[in-house]
Amino acid sequence: MKQKQWPRHKPASPPSIKKQKNSYALAKSSKPPKFPQFNPSPDASSTSTSISAVPYDALVRIASSFTLPDLRAASLVCRAWRDALKPLSEAMALFRRGKQFKHGLGRVQPSLGKALDCFLKAAARGSILAMVDAGLIYWEMGKFEKAVVWYRRAAELGDPAGQCNLAISFLQAKPPNTKEAVEWLYKASVAGHARAQYQLALCFHQGKGVEQSVQEAAGWYARAAEGGYARAMYNTSLCYSLGEGLVQSDMLARKWMRRAADHGHSKAQYEHGLALISEGDAMNGVVYLELATRAGEMAAAPARDAVLEQLSATCRKRAVLLADKWRALASSSR
Repeated sequence: MKQKQWPRHKPASPPSIKKQKNSYALAKSSKPPKFPQFNPSPDASSTSTSISAVPYDALVRIASSFTLPDLRAASLVCRAWRDALKPLSEAMALFRRGKQFKHGLGRVQPSLGKALDCFLKAAARGSILAMVDAGLIYWEMGKFEKAVVWYRRAAELGDPAGQCNLAISFLQAKPPNTKEAVEWLYKASVAGHARAQYQLALCFHQGKGVEQSVQEAAGWYARAAEGGYARAMYNTSLCYSLGEGLVQSDMLARKWMRRAADHGHSKAQYEHGLALISEGDAMNGVVYLELATRAGEMAAAPARDAVLEQLSATCRKRAVLLADKWRALASSSR
């Protein structure tokens, strides 16, 4: 399929600079030119005035990525900074409390209701992270319209996770709004959000909201894979294996299949296990088949059993032990 080419244009020539009669000529002048002196005032009132004049929405955009220690440190600069950042400091504390209730951290009993209450209070104080988590809980509760409201607020403030979740909600709507979904996915993808890059690749692959393009899809799969997204690693492996959108390469196909398997992708574990067995590495191959079986890959169980029958009792026990100790590498949840 022919790809659209960006129009070529010649760079604009630099503007001509006319010499001024009164311009400084240091080489000919016996005395250096005098420049106005800047005398810093010991009074910090100008700093206070400047920070207090910043609109709160702009302040939220600037400080939304700060950690709680960062906010506390910034609050010590001056009274204006302390007063301006106080709502965000409170929001960060509420957000952390909400995470404790959501996941049962720090000896706290899990409670979605209490978590949502904390997230809503934090979001009201400007926490973009809390807006996204409030949307997630509403989505889990089946309150999709409320979820979209919070996703949109975070998205419009420039948060890639909010943009990605908003786009996915559009894709899952009935009927789906694929055009707007792709617009938000592109914004999040350009910002480096791996999950959004994967979803954008799927849109190009399936022709949802955009003209179908295997080359564009493969490129975004590869970016998401580099960003640590396991599903993208698996699809990147398939693109290299089949030569779809990427130059065919068995070596790179194997590389990304193994990475996907090590990041917990069950189909990749099954296929990587079979590949190892075909190369004569039955011990490690059966471990991946065991992992795939535990993850629910139905085809992996018969293959695993067939290999286990050929191994000694000691090797079988070792394979199960290795599978018990195995831990997936961290994948990007973004």
